[in-house]
Amino acid sequence: MQLTPEQQALSLFLPEGTLESFTVASSQRTDTDIAIVLEEKNIPPLEDRHRDVPVLSKGFYDITVDDFPARGRRVSLTFRRRRWQVGDELLKREIHLTAPGTQLEKEFADFLKAGG
Repeated sequence: MQLTPEQQALSLFLPEGTLESFTVASSQRTDTDIAIVLEEKNIPPLEDRHRDVPVLSKGFYDITVDDFPARGRRVSLTFRRRRWQVGDELLKREIHLTAPGTQLEKEFADFLKAGG
């Protein structure tokens, strides 16, 4: 995937591979927080068995995770995940966003576990 210079710069601050599956929908900065909302691209994870079966978007569900602080502000990333109805099956892409058992981004959880 070819990234624009702006996307390349942003990818340095987001978890690795984020812009392959998500686009930035919005962002907000306050005195204490940075919030970034990322929306999953509308590319259903179809297989050969889904050929010629109608695909319906079934909307989003949000997952918010805490990430490394930046510029003295708490950072939260909200991932708006998609679901698709294909025949009688509900599909979602398998993307691991958080460390198991936490609401922390994986790299941030590893950093804290190591005594960062």
